[in-house]
Amino acid sequence: MEPVENLEDYICQKHERPLELFCRNDQTCVCQFCTEGDHKTHNTVPIEEESVEKKNELVKTQAEVQQKIQERLKKIEEIKHSVEVNKKNLEKEKSDVVEMFTALICCIERSQAELLKVMEEKQKTGERQAEEFIKDLKQELSVLRRRNTDLEQLLHTEDHLHLLQIYPSLCSSPHIQDWTSITITSHLSVETLRRALAQLQETLRQEMETIPDIMDVTLDPNTANPYLVLSDDRKQVYDGDTSQNLPDNPERFDTCACVLGKKGFSSERFYYEVQVKGKTKWDLGVARESIDRKAEIIVRPKDGYWCMVLRNMTEYKALESPRVSISLNQAPQKVGVFVDYDEGLVSFYDVDAKFHIYSFTAQTFTGKLYPYFCPCFNDGDKNSAPLIICPVHQI
Repeated sequence: MEPVENLEDYICQKHERPLELFCRNDQTCVCQFCTEGDHKTHNTVPIEEESVEKKNELVKTQAEVQQKIQERLKKIEEIKHSVEVNKKNLEKEKSDVVEMFTALICCIERSQAELLKVMEEKQKTGERQAEEFIKDLKQELSVLRRRNTDLEQLLHTEDHLHLLQIYPSLCSSPHIQDWTSITITSHLSVETLRRALAQLQETLRQEMETIPDIMDVTLDPNTANPYLVLSDDRKQVYDGDTSQNLPDNPERFDTCACVLGKKGFSSERFYYEVQVKGKTKWDLGVARESIDRKAEIIVRPKDGYWCMVLRNMTEYKALESPRVSISLNQAPQKVGVFVDYDEGLVSFYDVDAKFHIYSFTAQTFTGKLYPYFCPCFNDGDKNSAPLIICPVHQI
């Protein structure tokens, strides 16, 4: 035995003998004499043997602690990464907000300029009309003044015969207008402004309706086929080659390598982007909440799917009935999916090329629509790249 401090801690207080045994029943150290008394029927082993057992348990406990340490270190990195991503997204969103409001301000300024132009034109029209009225009034003034002079002279004449002869012509009304109801009015202020503001309001409404909601799409693990592997942030998915032991809940795809987005939509517009770089085949689009997810599925609008696919690296198709082949000059690295629920529209875009690929039009949607992803199986590592949901930088 190695030299120790506090020797009394190693001596049985009752029998003053070394504590050489361990009672597993009472979980305490005892001496030889204890096993002949209170611990006679108990399971006792040498303390060396119990120490080995406890060390084995400590190794397991330490492994669990180290695992928790790693999990927390990983979570710290995830949080830091999320902060950085959010910071970058915030800068882009701020830029988008500035761009949107700049466009709205331009729209307001354009409407203001148009209104001012209308007001100026009405003012000029009023001035021209006033000039015409003044011109006519001056002409009539000349006529009336001549008539007034003639009447003045006739009033002072002593030639009675002459007065009676020209009296009828001077007493008849001269050819002049009735100006009583004629006025120069301005309709510029309240009514014009009201119409202009109403038109501006309609223009702004139309502008706002053209801006779709950018979805923060995450994958729903409860819908994922057991072969699919989802990243911790639920933004990536690929085929892991091995089926995982997952509950066979009703919403899970059990045969096809598919997964849905977490959030569904049943109105208005939404948009998201997916990186497909490095893949030889994939399916992307939206699916109705009520789709069949068990056994083999048929991906077509009739069965609640609006999707386009890649096969054999270069074959693009829209899964209409029948399928529509799509000819592209270059392979998209990132695909944008835009949905206008109310208009029955699902469109696909090559994000980098800013090119429209295909649209399902005049569709009738019922219930919620969910983003739909199928990375397809690995195909001997030829198709091992993941589908990655990307932050949207511009629409």
